[in-house]
This record gives sequence, C-alpha cells and structure tokens, in this order.
Amino acid sequence: MPRKCVGLVIEVRNKIAADAAFSAGPLAIGSGPVPMEVLTALRTAVRDDNRQVGLEALYAFGALAVEPGGNRRRDLLRSAVPDLAAMIGAADPALRLAAVRVIGRLFLKRPHDQPIDPGVGDAVISALNDNDREIESAAMAALGAIRYERAIQALTDLFQHYGRGDLGTAAFDALARIAHPSSAAHFSAQLAGKSGSLKDIAIEGLGRLGDRGKVAEVEAALEGERHDSVLLAGLFASVLLENLPIDPLTAALAKPRYGDQARRYLVEIASRRAPAFDRQAQDPDARLRADVADILGLGGDEAGLTIVEPMTNDRDSQVARAAQRAVARLRANRPTN
Repeated sequence: MPRKCVGLVIEVRNKIAADAAFSAGPLAIGSGPVPMEVLTALRTAVRDDNRQVGLEALYAFGALAVEPGGNRRRDLLRSAVPDLAAMIGAADPALRLAAVRVIGRLFLKRPHDQPIDPGVGDAVISALNDNDREIESAAMAALGAIRYERAIQALTDLFQHYGRGDLGTAAFDALARIAHPSSAAHFSAQLAGKSGSLKDIAIEGLGRLGDRGKVAEVEAALEGERHDSVLLAGLFASVLLENLPIDPLTAALAKPRYGDQARRYLVEIASRRAPAFDRQAQDPDARLRADVADILGLGGDEAGLTIVEPMTNDRDSQVARAAQRAVARLRANRPTN
C-alpha cells in the first residue's frame, strides 16, 4: 500500500531493492566468486515468514547465483530445484512472479549444463495456468530461456489460443527459443504473416533449427522487407544457417533502437561460435571491443578464452575490465573432476 501521497508523487513502502540488481542483468554484479554459503543462506531466507525478506532474498539469490560455473553450478542448480519449484505455488503472486523470473535467469541453458530437472521445468509449466497474466507471460519467457522441451505442446496450444496478442507473441517466442523441429511448420507459417513481431520470431526459430534447407524460405520472406527488426533477425539466421560473418550484427550494437536485439543475438552466437568474434575483438573502436568481451563472457564458450585473455592487457581500461570479467566467467564454466 502507498505510505505517502502528495499531489501525484507516491512513495511505495514495499519496493524490492534486490529486484533492481536482478533486473539490471547478469553483468550487474562483479565477476568475483560468490561463496556458496551466501547463496545457501539467501535460498533459505526465501522461505522467511516476512514477505519483504523473502522477496529480497529471492531476487538477491537470482542476481548472484548466475556467477558459479562448472561443478559449482551443477551442484547449485540441483540444490535450488525444491525451493524454487515450491515458490511457484506460493499464495503471494509477487513470490510466484519472482520465482519464475529467477528460474528463467538461473537455469538459462549453458554449455555443459545437464538436462533441466523436471521438478523445476514442470513447475514453470504449471505457472502457465496462473490467473495473473504477468506471471503467465514470465513463465513463457522462462520456458524459452531454459529450452524446456516438455513445454512445447502447452506453448503451442497457448499460441494458437491467444494468436497475435501479447501473450500469443510471448508463447511463440518461447517456442522459437526452444527451437524444436516439431515447431518448424509454425515458424514457416508466420513468414508470410502481417505481424512483424511474429515474423522476426519465426525467422529466429528457423535459424536456431539449423536446417540449411530453410535458407531459401527465409530469404524469400525478407524480400521487400522494411522493418529493421525483421531484417536483423534475418542477419541472425544467416549467421546460423550459412555461417556468414557477424559484422552486420556487431554494427547494429551502436544503434540505440536495435542494440539490445543485436546483443541478444550475438550472445547466442558466441555460445556456439566464439572464434567468429576474433576480428571484432581487435577493432579500433574501444566500445565495440568491450562489448565483444562481455558478449563472449556471457556466451560461455570456452573457445572464447583465446580471444579475451589477450584483451585483459588492452590499452583501454574499460576494455581490459570487460575482458577480465569474461575470463573469470569462462574459466568458471570449465567442468572439473
């Protein structure tokens, strides 16, 4: 409830401070190791009787738990399943929303990850039936992020039910992120549609499928296209399907309107093809070099280490710091015996 209202200025008592750090993304925290004792304490505090304490702990856990890699990450994911899955069934919608968002961030698919535990994946599927539309949408996003194939039928049904509305688009985006061959026909069907947002999602999905036989289909859909977001999706698909250079995508990083879309594509490419960034890592533009270092770090492909390690000595301090973050992340991702 609002605590004080003067004119049109409202001060809200229950603002969750840790949500700001979580919402800022995985680069909001440093690359130093987070003690497992801290993460365990936060995960335990999620069950606190005080709602505010539980929400703060949950978002703080989500912000910090992305740091561990390798066997530390494996153990962390395994231990987090019961608590996070239980929170999806909480009576408080704020807790349910936070749990779904944290699962989407924490279980985002990385190299060397084991298959998603059905205990957490099925719990997110159940959130698709939540009466709160924000939670339903967040569940769709989480299922796409973790690429949970058991959700394909439910997401397909929801896409067909909602159509071109916001929730229909969210369901379709989740299907494109999972990119299972069974969804190929749905992607192809949207190439000739009137919705630009569904068209670029469809192109993304076809790109992720990796079927080179779809190249001509995508190229035909792009003929005469004027929407930059759709054209950018086409560039992403061409990199995945035809092994084309990433230059047009890295150039788009500097465009305010489409920089985030380009960054998302490049992080995904970096998880599969880190060596493709070698030339951009030596670009005269320091801002681009720093972006490349962060993208390689988030991509998680250890092959990127040969690129970012020399960048730690870059003449630009911001580039050097970004490279140090990337090196720490990529080394942490190495599995250990």
